[in-house]
Amino acid sequence: MLDWCEKNFASCQLGDERLNNRAFTIGKALSQGFGKALSEIFRGANELKRAYEFFANGKTEFANIIEPHCAMTTEAAEKYEVVLSVGDTTFLDYGNIRVKTEGYGPTGNGGNGLILHSALAIEPEQGQTIGLLWQKLWNREHKAKPPENETPKQKKQRRASQRKIARQRPFEEKESYRWVEALTELEKKVEKNTHVIHIFDREGDISEVFDKARQLKHSGVLVRATHDRSLDQDSQRLWEKMESQPIHFEQEIDIPATAKRKARHAKLAVRFCPIQLRTPYRFDNRAPLNVYAVYATEIDCPFEDDPLSWMLLTTEVVKDVEKAATILRWYTYRWRVEEYHKILKSGCQSERYRLASVGMKTLLGFLSVIAIELLQVTYLHRTQPLAPAREILNHLQLKVLKARFPKLPDVLTVAWAVESIAFLGGYLEHRRKTPLGIQVLWRGWLKLHDLCEGWQLAATT
Repeated sequence: MLDWCEKNFASCQLGDERLNNRAFTIGKALSQGFGKALSEIFRGANELKRAYEFFANGKTEFANIIEPHCAMTTEAAEKYEVVLSVGDTTFLDYGNIRVKTEGYGPTGNGGNGLILHSALAIEPEQGQTIGLLWQKLWNREHKAKPPENETPKQKKQRRASQRKIARQRPFEEKESYRWVEALTELEKKVEKNTHVIHIFDREGDISEVFDKARQLKHSGVLVRATHDRSLDQDSQRLWEKMESQPIHFEQEIDIPATAKRKARHAKLAVRFCPIQLRTPYRFDNRAPLNVYAVYATEIDCPFEDDPLSWMLLTTEVVKDVEKAATILRWYTYRWRVEEYHKILKSGCQSERYRLASVGMKTLLGFLSVIAIELLQVTYLHRTQPLAPAREILNHLQLKVLKARFPKLPDVLTVAWAVESIAFLGGYLEHRRKTPLGIQVLWRGWLKLHDLCEGWQLAATT
């Protein structure tokens, strides 16, 4: 863990050597106590005071905290010819904060908090998480209260005026710009011998994304369509065009559980072909947007579930079954970023803290990086179970786990280490054949940190 903290937090550049050193100290403490109250993580009064002062310092910005990790991820990504950048947005709600509300903003459904957009680097063959390539954290501005005694007619006029102003804003000032901003930023950061494919869900289905992709030399996109777009030829619609195509092959995938559905095995009928999307009139370049569509629909879906239907649009050339199957597999890796945000919220408990917005944004910088480690360990167990246990454990952690679980295998592997950690977190023996859940893993990590701390204390007495 110490080596991991040094790599991610020891090289923060905050404009002051004392702040740089404090960033490492705070990062180490948070990585060993994520999810706990700050008073539990920083136990001494002076230590807690210095942590609060660090969070409130204007130099300790979110971007500066995550920069070493993002730089390290970029360097690791450049080892691949192709790397996937999975993008998604999550809302962090701090509506329970009644006093320190400045710097927070509306998040929808009455929420008040911050918005976080993540670009997660994924290895394209097995879907292993590499790390964060880029993140953006911001807050919306609160809208002015409507005038008192406003008549229905005045309300209608005011809203029409607001909509007109919103339409006239430059695209760069709109929230949807974050999808294009990710392409632009990573095109500048990642070496030119690496092709970055951005994977977005339906919210990223905007024409500006496809237009930007055709302007960039080393970036591509894979987006799940939400709009039944007009195609360039004969004004035919996207869904009509793809439903008329023959089924090229069938493919089976595993669907993870969500709050609305159980995990299941799904069989998909897959169609694909090149298409031309009609370019909106607001663009200077009116040439059609040339992409490929991969349309996957579920066969024999269980009665109680809604069948999957994925209309995927990509700038990648899809001319055969093998490439279409690859596109589908890549899109399933999009769930990684949802799991990452779940770890950030539920594992790192990022919404439980009650700081002013400046301090909260700094704290989120640390927690955003720590959540990556938990996600990496989870998938390392699935993709490289036979790797040595020392890939994820330091010497003390190995010693504690061997003492806690003395019945050891001949070779200490990642699979043994992760399963041992899961048992610390409450994983049950009789459920060995079921996949390890992320929740038991983060609980297990916290328990392991506590055991290591107890071991060290016992050794000094």
